[in-house]
Amino acid sequence: MDRVKKSNVMKVGFEGKYEPFNMTNDKNEFTGYDVDISNEIAKRIGVKTQFIATDFDSLIGGLKADKFDIVIAQMTATEERKKEVDFTATYTINGATVGVKENSDIKGINDLKNKTIGAGSGTTFLDEAKKVEGAKVKEYNSPTDITTDLINGRIDAIIQDELSFAYQIKQHNLPIKLVGGVLYKDVMGMAVKKNNKEFLNAVDKALADMKKDGTLTAIYKKWFNIEPDPETLK
Repeated sequence: MDRVKKSNVMKVGFEGKYEPFNMTNDKNEFTGYDVDISNEIAKRIGVKTQFIATDFDSLIGGLKADKFDIVIAQMTATEERKKEVDFTATYTINGATVGVKENSDIKGINDLKNKTIGAGSGTTFLDEAKKVEGAKVKEYNSPTDITTDLINGRIDAIIQDELSFAYQIKQHNLPIKLVGGVLYKDVMGMAVKKNNKEFLNAVDKALADMKKDGTLTAIYKKWFNIEPDPETLK
């Protein structure tokens, strides 16, 4: 907290290429749900934001090495990750789902036995893909590369989060469909380095106020055009 206050900057780590959460616009500026959330939290703490794009599977390492002060990147608050970092209260709840080409006969995860599945490196989606019997699993650092490989037939399916997947399909008119419904829900928090109680409490206070005054809901509806899961607002 002292470092953030002294520099007047909260350094935020995320991928920077995960639509519509964190991405760049045509002016090469960072934009998205995570960006809006980050800016609002920083404003309430009384500082500015600086965004640092990093591969997802390197975010925790970067946080522990002080490359940034906080990770706001749709990171699931798993028990394994809690051993390495501390998480804020929930700021997003999302569902994992399967995406396939529009003309595919695959109807859900039960049809992926012995198929080739793509998923992001270091994600819970990758863990889910590895559970499928006989499946060949390919890891990716770029969501764009996954969808390109699916469309070009290099993989049979993708496991990804529902909100991002639906946004990409609509925004880019991709020949992809979501099948089988939600596999499980992911509860997302913002990650901070361990033993930083003052900073963690300041972020949690800002987040709680955003939930209470409707700001978080407004940002959510701006990007997804739906109400957030009620559990998100607790």
